[in-house]
Amino acid sequence: MQLILVVLEVLVARPGVVTFGHRQVLEHLWGSGRTISQIAGLLGLPVCTVSREVARYHSARHGTKNPLGRSLPSGRARRPYRWGYQAQWAQRRAEAARRRPKVMKLRSGTRLRDMVAGKLARRWSPKQIAAWLRATYADRPELQVSHETIYQAIYVQSRGNLRVELGRQVALRSGRTQRRARSRTAGAARSRPWVGDLHISARPAEATDRAVPGHWEGDLVIGKAGASAIVTLVERTTRYVMLGALPQGRDSEAVISVLTTLTTRMPTHLRRSLTWDQGSEMATHPQFTITTGCPVYFCDPHSPWQRGSNENTNGLLRQYFPKNSYDFRTIDQTGLDDVAHELNTRPRETLGWDTPAQRLAQLITT
Repeated sequence: MQLILVVLEVLVARPGVVTFGHRQVLEHLWGSGRTISQIAGLLGLPVCTVSREVARYHSARHGTKNPLGRSLPSGRARRPYRWGYQAQWAQRRAEAARRRPKVMKLRSGTRLRDMVAGKLARRWSPKQIAAWLRATYADRPELQVSHETIYQAIYVQSRGNLRVELGRQVALRSGRTQRRARSRTAGAARSRPWVGDLHISARPAEATDRAVPGHWEGDLVIGKAGASAIVTLVERTTRYVMLGALPQGRDSEAVISVLTTLTTRMPTHLRRSLTWDQGSEMATHPQFTITTGCPVYFCDPHSPWQRGSNENTNGLLRQYFPKNSYDFRTIDQTGLDDVAHELNTRPRETLGWDTPAQRLAQLITT
C-alpha cells in the first residue's frame, strides 16, 4: 500500500518538482546502483534535476557513504557517486531550505503596507513610492521597500497579496492585471512625439497596392558593434535602391541631411511619401518634408513587415556587408553608389525580370 501511494505521488507531481515520493524512489534506485541518467528516466525528471538533488541533499555529511562503493561512471570524477542518499534526510534539508529567511516587509497589518497601499490608491507608481519612502524615512530602513517588492506583492499572490486591496482601488495607472515582460513595457512607455498623426494608416492608399510610383521605404543598416550605419531607401513599385553614407554619425540631423540629398536625386513626381520605423533618427523629419515636399509616415513598433521591400533589400545588402562584422566607416558614398548600381541592374522576378533601373528609367522618361 505504501509503495502504491509513493507511485501515485510521483505520477501527480508537477513537472520538474521533486516530491518526497520522488526521493523515496531515488533512494531505492540509488542504493541499487542505478546511474543518475537511469534514475532520471525512471522518475520522468530531467537529468540535471536528479544530479542537483543528490548534490544538494546527499547524506554524506552525517556519515553515510555510497553503500556499493562503486567506481565512477565512464571514468568521470562525478562526486555525487561517492555519496549516499536517504529520502528522509533529503526531505528535511529541502524543507529547511524552503523556509523564508526573513519576514516579508509588506505583510498585513504593518505601517509600511498601509503607506504603500495608500500611495497606490492615489495612482502612484511603485517606483515613485519606493523613492518617496527612501527620501522620507532615510534613517529607518524598516520603512523602506524596493519597487520590485511592491510589484511582487501586486502580481504574485504568495508575496503579500496586495491584489485584494487593489481590487477595491484604482490599481496601477496602467490598469493591467497581468505584468508585462520588461522589454515590451519599456518599448511601449517610450515617448515618440515626432510620430504624431503620421501613422502608416494615414499613408495614401495608392502606396499600399504599388500602383503609383514614388512611394519609398527607408531604414538604417547598422554596422559592426553599432559604431556605424548607412541609410537605405527603396522605391515600392520599381524596387529601385539608393544608399547613403553617414560619416558623421546617425543622429537625426545627419540622417535627415543624407535623406534630403538622396531624395532630391529624383524628380518631384517620384517623391510622394517615405515610410520609416519610429526610430529617433527621424525626430527632425518635418525639415525633410519642407525641403523635399515628401511626407513621412511611421510604421507600428516592431512591425518590419510594413516595410517589406526595404527589409528584403537590407537582406540583399548583407551579401556585400556581412552582419555584425562590417564597419561602414570603411566605405564612402562612391562605394555605396557602386553597390546600389549592382542591385539596380540585377533582373528581378517580381518585375518580370526587368531591372529596377529599367523600370525607373521608364517612369522618368514618360
